[in-house]
Amino acid sequence: MTLLHLDPTDLDHRGAAHTAREIAQQPAVWQTVYAQLQAERPALDVFLAPLLALPQLRIVLTGAGSSSFIGQCIAPALLRHLGAHPGIRVEALATTDIVSSPDQCLQAEVPTLLVSFARSGNSPESLAAVDLADQFIKTCHHLVITCAADGTLNRRMAGKSNARVLLLPDETNDRAFAMTSSFSGMLLAAVWAFDLPLAPVADLARAAQTLAEGETDRLYALTDKPFERFVFLGSNTLLGLAREAALKMLELTDGKLVAMADSTLGFRHGPKTILNDRTLVVIILSNDPYTRQYDLDLLRELRQQGPARVLALRTSALNGAEAPHADDVTLALPASAPDLALAPVALVFAQCLALLASLQLGITPDNPSASGTVTRVVSGVTIHPVNQQQHP
Repeated sequence: MTLLHLDPTDLDHRGAAHTAREIAQQPAVWQTVYAQLQAERPALDVFLAPLLALPQLRIVLTGAGSSSFIGQCIAPALLRHLGAHPGIRVEALATTDIVSSPDQCLQAEVPTLLVSFARSGNSPESLAAVDLADQFIKTCHHLVITCAADGTLNRRMAGKSNARVLLLPDETNDRAFAMTSSFSGMLLAAVWAFDLPLAPVADLARAAQTLAEGETDRLYALTDKPFERFVFLGSNTLLGLAREAALKMLELTDGKLVAMADSTLGFRHGPKTILNDRTLVVIILSNDPYTRQYDLDLLRELRQQGPARVLALRTSALNGAEAPHADDVTLALPASAPDLALAPVALVFAQCLALLASLQLGITPDNPSASGTVTRVVSGVTIHPVNQQQHP
């Protein structure tokens, strides 16, 4: 997929070649990941089926930073999908929370499946979280979804009897600072691993490519504007996606632009004070008919009140009585597609927006932290020993 008519030589000169390539490759990567999951389906079923049959099973989706937002995207859909299994709980908990407060996050007597998302598998918290889970929980199993064959997490967990590792294709192991295809690749791998309702992978790939190519002029126009604040809003599954979109803007612009995320209902409760005439709000409209009503209420309110500019990412006309708005961005997916299908496609738009904003500011997107205080794999974390007698 071509990306925003950007010249490869210029991208290399401006320190953006990896980021642009990794955003652009996602439609192809998704199809590769899907083929892998299909090939691993029998072995996955052997691993997962007995666990999903356990009474009172607790599924914890975990990761740090972007990887934690994957769990936040998936948890609502996974809980709904497993609703027929009595007693099953699904929670998204960041590794950073597990490591800092294991006694508040882990339950010794509750059988647990810890689903770990990790691009490199070298983050101290990713490694400590699996160790703490095994230490604290009597019956603990691990599903590890990672992108780096040489990562410590992959090497440590691959041979364990209570673990299954999904090592994704090497192209998902983003070389740039910010996770892009790593995020969407791990997200979709988990969706397919648990056999959650989605759209056909070819439709996802086509929708992402159509969006990136068809919205080029709009994306350039938006980043030519003097926006200083960006707000991404979504409900349930799409709240996790909004948080990832905001983080991409913050990371790729080295903190020079303010970016935040919230739910559409939660935004009114104080965070709305961020709005001014240099704010761009992006609302990802849910395809769930009930939830969508609340999204549309806020969309109309913000467009009527101003002063911010408001984009709506949507799959169809807002309703039969309302004409399309100039700031509606259409996702080429059916209105029946679940929100999990919207997430990776909408994210491509947010990634492109953040990349262009970074370039507009003269930042090098592949390594945007001018101070070097933020790195691709987090550093400076000390893992302190836990006395389990003090933390039963």
